[in-house]
Amino acid sequence: MEFNVKKLASDAGVFFSRAMQFTEEKLGQAEKTELDAHFENLLARADCTKNWTEKILRQTEVLLQPNPSARVEEFLYEKLDRKVPSRVTNGELLAQYMTEAANDFGPGTPYGKTLIKVGETQRRLGAAEREFIRSASISFLTPLRNFLEGDWRTISKERRILQNRRLDLDACKARLKKAKAAEAKAAAEHELRLTQTEFDRQAEVTRLLLEGISSTHVNHLRCLHEFVESQTNYYAQCYQFMLDLQKQLGSSKGEIFSGTFVGNAESASPAAATSPPTVAAATLPAVPTIPVVPTIVGVPNTVAEGVLNPNEVKPPASGTRRARVLYDYEAADSTELALLADEMITVYSLPGMDPDWLIGERGNQKGKVPVTYLELLS
Repeated sequence: MEFNVKKLASDAGVFFSRAMQFTEEKLGQAEKTELDAHFENLLARADCTKNWTEKILRQTEVLLQPNPSARVEEFLYEKLDRKVPSRVTNGELLAQYMTEAANDFGPGTPYGKTLIKVGETQRRLGAAEREFIRSASISFLTPLRNFLEGDWRTISKERRILQNRRLDLDACKARLKKAKAAEAKAAAEHELRLTQTEFDRQAEVTRLLLEGISSTHVNHLRCLHEFVESQTNYYAQCYQFMLDLQKQLGSSKGEIFSGTFVGNAESASPAAATSPPTVAAATLPAVPTIPVVPTIVGVPNTVAEGVLNPNEVKPPASGTRRARVLYDYEAADSTELALLADEMITVYSLPGMDPDWLIGERGNQKGKVPVTYLELLS
């Protein structure tokens, strides 16, 4: 116990003297051993790496998990060295609600069918998000966190030791200057040589660790490429899922609305049943940017029935417009026109067409095209 008290008192004395010396250096009242310019650049580079790595790590965590409560929970589980419980993504939760709603409304109804289709896509989006979060955490977040909690802690520890060695060296230099007697000078010179050796050895250890920051940058660069690749795959999957859903909804929309019109006509009064054009006009407004031609001489009325023969369609005398294609589109059947992004085509509408579709022409090719894939030009 007596030994521990003496050691504690000695450590306290050393700490106090170093604190005083450090304060005097800041005030310019004590000599300070300066490190060379290369060493100072290494220190500044290491500090910069640490600061930006922390910011990138924290913001990436926010990107992958926007909910702060969930982030705190994951942090606590990680510190307790326990497995983080599996959490349902927002997309998967939305898919669950849509499926349950479809079962209540009736999975055979138009609304129920659409809810099931959209819900399935949301489930796939949620699963893709889960996989992206897992991949990004392993390939990007973990290396950044390992650097901050491993390499950087070692560097910080060795830097503190180097700082203490430098303070001891400067204190020895000050004692040598104050020594008057030959015996005191000899003792001070011997102590200075020992302190200088310890300082040089610690400076070399710290220098090697600081130069290892270059390897850290190379490793983080590789991890950054993997993160971008994971993010690219994730967004590509989401885009493809939504394209597939859009095609499903586009192909079934006319059928759904047709079934709705038939149901309305059967349940309507006889007077209302005698004027179906009025019902159609009230429910499906014409496309405002493309005038609808009232009649086309010599063309069978097959568009309203959902069957289009491109060879029988003739453009109206007026009402055609130019359009730029926004995205690639693969024709589902022979009645549709395949599209390539950024190409220019001529479009127009026909009586009774679904407002989400137009007739497109490219040279001698004709077919239906979805309006959402086009930018109509004046």
